[in-house]
Amino acid sequence: MIGAGPAGLMAAGELAAAGVPVVVAEAKASAGRKFLMAGKSGLNLTKDEPLPAFSAHYAEAETWLAPMLAEFGPAEVQAWAQGLGQVVFTGSTGRVFPLAMKASPLLRAWLGQLAALGVDLRTRWRWLGLEGGGFRFDTPEGPAVLHPAVTVLALGGASWARLGSDAAWVPWLAAAGVEVAPFRPANMGFGVDWSPYMDRHFGQPLKAVALMAAGQRVRGEVVVSARGLEGGGIYAMSRALRDGATLVMDLAPDRTEADIAARLSQRGRASLGTHLRKALHFDPLRIALLQEWGRPLPGGAALAARIKALPVPLTGPRPLDEAISVAGGITRAALTDGLEMRALPGTFATGEMLDWEAPTGGYLLTACFATGRWAGRAAARQFAGTLPQVR
Repeated sequence: MIGAGPAGLMAAGELAAAGVPVVVAEAKASAGRKFLMAGKSGLNLTKDEPLPAFSAHYAEAETWLAPMLAEFGPAEVQAWAQGLGQVVFTGSTGRVFPLAMKASPLLRAWLGQLAALGVDLRTRWRWLGLEGGGFRFDTPEGPAVLHPAVTVLALGGASWARLGSDAAWVPWLAAAGVEVAPFRPANMGFGVDWSPYMDRHFGQPLKAVALMAAGQRVRGEVVVSARGLEGGGIYAMSRALRDGATLVMDLAPDRTEADIAARLSQRGRASLGTHLRKALHFDPLRIALLQEWGRPLPGGAALAARIKALPVPLTGPRPLDEAISVAGGITRAALTDGLEMRALPGTFATGEMLDWEAPTGGYLLTACFATGRWAGRAAARQFAGTLPQVR
């Protein structure tokens, strides 16, 4: 087992539970680095919603992941966490979190369970590629080449390289004949060329706005930073924006255009900023964005229309390594139904190495758990087939 993130640990547990002796090679000094980072803002394990609606969030990968999610979907993820002693709760949006809100208690319990099953976790074991039909590692004790009966790869995608997902594996597998779709950022921020006027607003959240792109409309929080726009509302639109859609923002989603026009009709001598604050209860950030992107600002009904549909000039997605997750990876065609690589028999892949993407909200972790479990079980069956038959 190479990689000790959520998908890798899930696969290791399935192998060990089936009686397979398991060595987990992890390049970092400890397991689950990205998993722990995900838990810093509240570990969103899954989304409590019916499976058909849940699966639809994987878009073109829905049919591929469907059997895996049917066996280990939202209900099973919650039961699994509770089996590790972690009480979970469902928030108002349906997102499911551990009561502790952090990843560390769950990870400690999980690693303890795996150790009890006999899983041998070897940290600072960095995979360096294929060699003579084996897997070559740099280890604290020096170079090592292993020739396991079966191998599961859970090396992550191409974001947050400092936590272990550096995509170093791509050229090694591609050279072995494994088809890998190019990685692209997913659930990421977007750049904006701000004027100096906006400096004072960096780091502030913009709440209660609606975003529109490619026929989609979402409400969510947006964070204004020196680099551009981030936050849940932007992440929800990131796929469409990455693929070229134009972003438009509704600064007053709870008011109609006619209502806004009526409220703005009696301006008097007040400055525009003061008028927007008094008539529409706009905060300074909302006013600043309207002045940043809406100039020259029209008056009357035209201003109301601009408030309801303010064009947002983006310069493009933030770099791949900054993205929460990625699109791209090992293609479905390169794998069997059990996630075994056709070009490398006996070697399986799982988690973010695979070519699927999903929005935030519990979908990312659930698919990592589900694909890890699926690959681990398939690898265990393969291992059983390599054992000599007793007559």
